[in-house]
Amino acid sequence: MTFEYTVHPILFNFDTRYCFELFYIRVSPTQAELLERLLECDVIVYNISESGSQQQLEEATWAITVLHAEMENFKSRKMFILVSTVMTWARTKPQNLDKIDILLTEEEFRRRRPHPNFKMHNNLEKLVLKLGRGKGSRLTGYVVASGLQYGKGENLFHYFFKVSWLMQFPKVPIFGEGTNYIPMIHVYDLGGVLQNIIELKPKSKYILAVDDSKNTLEDIVKMISDSLGPGKLNKVPAQEAIAMKAFKELDYISINLRLDAFIIKDSFSLRWRSIAGMVENMESIVEEYKDTRQLFPFRICLVGPPAVGKTTVAQKLCSHYQIHHIRIKEVIEEKITQLEMVDEAEPEYASEEVAAAARKQLEDLNKSMEMNAGRLADDLLVDIMQEKLNSKPCRNQGFVLDGFPKTYEQAKLIFYDEGTESQKGMFKPVYNKKITPEHVFALDATDDFLTKRAQGLPQSVAEKMRYTQEEFVARLTRYRQLSTAEETLLDYFDELEIHPEHIEVTTGDSEYTDIMKKITETVGTPKNYGLSPEEQEEEDRKKEEERKQRLAAEAAEKKLRNETALAEMVSQYEEWNLSELQRQEYELLEARSLPLRNYLMKYVMPSLTKAMLDCSKIKPEDPVDFLAEHLLRNNQQGEQSQS
Repeated sequence: MTFEYTVHPILFNFDTRYCFELFYIRVSPTQAELLERLLECDVIVYNISESGSQQQLEEATWAITVLHAEMENFKSRKMFILVSTVMTWARTKPQNLDKIDILLTEEEFRRRRPHPNFKMHNNLEKLVLKLGRGKGSRLTGYVVASGLQYGKGENLFHYFFKVSWLMQFPKVPIFGEGTNYIPMIHVYDLGGVLQNIIELKPKSKYILAVDDSKNTLEDIVKMISDSLGPGKLNKVPAQEAIAMKAFKELDYISINLRLDAFIIKDSFSLRWRSIAGMVENMESIVEEYKDTRQLFPFRICLVGPPAVGKTTVAQKLCSHYQIHHIRIKEVIEEKITQLEMVDEAEPEYASEEVAAAARKQLEDLNKSMEMNAGRLADDLLVDIMQEKLNSKPCRNQGFVLDGFPKTYEQAKLIFYDEGTESQKGMFKPVYNKKITPEHVFALDATDDFLTKRAQGLPQSVAEKMRYTQEEFVARLTRYRQLSTAEETLLDYFDELEIHPEHIEVTTGDSEYTDIMKKITETVGTPKNYGLSPEEQEEEDRKKEEERKQRLAAEAAEKKLRNETALAEMVSQYEEWNLSELQRQEYELLEARSLPLRNYLMKYVMPSLTKAMLDCSKIKPEDPVDFLAEHLLRNNQQGEQSQS
């Protein structure tokens, strides 16, 4: 029987000056191999806090038992630390139920009552404390009851981070009322607790590892939603978490405990990363989450003349990187629709002040478009675009700007950051790094190429895209004028040291294969969530269906080819067989007819030939009768001569 031994990442953050060995086994060793490695170590740490499967629990039980049995053979003292979970306290009640704000502490660990699904964890804790004690014992056992862990990419709270980051729902689901208190600790701080145990060898063998936060589930999820998502919550029954495939760890987030870890506060020397908890440190937690899971936004700007293919390339980039396509016309339409909805909303959904502000903004937009032949003034465009680029979806995943901004001034206004002061003596423009494109690609082509492409479009498409002869020429002329201005859009990005990459469009490839290759090589691989399990399942199902259809089509084609070949073979065989049969019949007839021919040539043909010659000379009225009489007469004469 083999076991898989794993160590939590927190174990690798200790100072290297300590002379103990921690190891990580990637393969599944035999018990003998694992024991050999365990005996080499001064410190053995088993983490069953959030991934305590039946196999891991059995292995940890085996490890402490076999180490205790081998204790007399130890060359030096050994320390066994079991990183367990506060779920072994889940059903523990305060001694004084009349006091609402009472906190449980390590002193009461003998009274702890586990959640029904964590009884094995509790039994293992008791075993470690039992086997790892005793005067003169060469094996010391510690149990660390860890709060629910957060930081470095999340685990138990990952569902809330993911749906918020993806803006998957208008409101982030919270399962149950969310009023339960959740004891927690940052993974780095948990690592610090383990480091202090190894260094200090505290007298207390049972240690609670939780931070100072007393946050409810609602507090936590609301802060996640505010920081990454829509900022709203939707309370749903707890059982829906299973139906939504949202949680395998529903038991964990349903815990309701308030704990006070006085040992780590009074006796340990911890350099806390997050003593105040997740809610108070959400900004740094979000950065850790993005960094660990490599969730970085891609901000791209595409510029170029009309008909060069910006929109098609933008759509392909958005599909490839799972980011947002930003076109100024659509952004304006979206904003107007949003304002109209607020203006028309019922008082219960939007206050009078909010509705009045929306109405005023809508009037300003309409007035500006009336005064500018359907176009918005630059200051209004800038406000709308800044709001869009600062939206959670764009900040989280990124975007592709399609053909806007068009001028140096527009770019300067949109990307300007009022909160950043320019350094003295620096001429680099001040800009907002969170919304400014990191990559700028300038697509270009000759006027002749662009004109032919526009002229090749159907009339209805040309009218929709404003590529009719008159409109297209005017737009192309305008673009060329802006490109030769004293200060151009590309100059702005050059000043920011975001140097545009120029790409020439020379072919009519509708897939823009070469251009996409150049851009994706420059930008890099996608840094976004892949498909969800459901989407991946559907994608796999489609691929499997396509594979089956392809195999079926190939099988049908092969069958048809085989049947055709067989039919041709049968036809050829039948033709050959028929001709061969005819040949054989002919030869047989020939063989059979040879004696008859000889007989006729000897006895019939001479008399018949003479009769026919005489018939031709005399020309009787009845040739047949003449021939008959002639042959008969000649026959009688022959008989007489023979006699």
